[in-house]
Amino acid sequence: MSRSASGISYPPPSNGFETSSLIELLCSRATGRPDRRAYVFLTDGETNEVSLTYAQLERRARAVGAWLQSSGASGERVLLLYPPGLDFVAAFFGCLYAGAVAVPVYPPRMNQSLARLQSIVRDSESSGLLTNSASLSRGAALFGDASPLKNLWHVATDTLSDELAARWQEPEVGGETLAFLQYTSGSTSEPKGVMVSHANLMHNMGMMERACEHTEDSTFVSWLPLYHDMGLIGNVLQSLYFGSMCVLMPPPAFLQRPLRWLQAISRYKAHTSGAPNFAYEMCARRVTAEDRAALDLSSWEVAFNGSEPIRGDTLERFASAFAPCGFRREAFFPCYGLAEATLFVSGGPKKSAPVTRPLSASALKENRVLSATDDDGGDVRTLVGCG
Repeated sequence: MSRSASGISYPPPSNGFETSSLIELLCSRATGRPDRRAYVFLTDGETNEVSLTYAQLERRARAVGAWLQSSGASGERVLLLYPPGLDFVAAFFGCLYAGAVAVPVYPPRMNQSLARLQSIVRDSESSGLLTNSASLSRGAALFGDASPLKNLWHVATDTLSDELAARWQEPEVGGETLAFLQYTSGSTSEPKGVMVSHANLMHNMGMMERACEHTEDSTFVSWLPLYHDMGLIGNVLQSLYFGSMCVLMPPPAFLQRPLRWLQAISRYKAHTSGAPNFAYEMCARRVTAEDRAALDLSSWEVAFNGSEPIRGDTLERFASAFAPCGFRREAFFPCYGLAEATLFVSGGPKKSAPVTRPLSASALKENRVLSATDDDGGDVRTLVGCG
């Protein structure tokens, strides 16, 4: 076990390499398994893929980090404004490699209010932003006089040469160093930034590894947004933690055709993949029997469900619909997390079916917990345990 300057203990990765930061962790992966594919991105959500090996990712991180260091951005807060893709992943690690603080945000859609983005820019006190050529081409829509980004320096990282990597200098980063700001959804108030350190991440990823029994052979599949903690920490960083592979796709690809998520799990033999409850409901309702006949979900060991209320009837519909595809009810992993706790708080146990309890719905409205009886009729709400 390692201990940061703040006194926080966290477990080492599963291969025994002891590290205090994500920089050391990625360096170790690039050295130990340079040619292993770290991240695969399905540009169309199906078969068109681009990928980065651990060595390629580490070189890109050094190049972006060196550019930031030469620009005086070390220690600064830097917005990451990217569409879904591997440019975001490289830029995120590039910030860490520079000793800068990453601030992931999602590019607003055309004609969408910039109020949330403006709030984050103001609260984070970011000095600049990293983006890619596709986003930069939007020009005035993002960087015009009315934009909250107009006073920030910016660069498209996909135009930076890998040769910059040779200029990188390792920053003084330890477990207590701030890695990034994770902004909450802001659904009921302005978004709030949670300060996440390297030690916070190492500790939380160790918790997830133990709870889900991940190994270096545990492939991940995810369509979740990368600016969200479940997508970033629960998939991108968790797979790095033990040196596995993470397959990503754009969120709209799933929303347009939920089958794509399950096809990717089947094709890449995913061990772990998950989403909020609504995604399982969409699959249960919209994936046809003909589609299901071509799926093999027998490799799916951890189907985590969180980020919104988990519904027992959804679990039942999904398990029944996809049992012929090899999906096991025991794979469901209801869990609870929040940005203020880095991510994972509770969930599991992994090898057990979800725990459900039918309760009196009217009693719950009065903050009382009463088991439902046969006489309750429709006054029943089934709650799902989250560990």
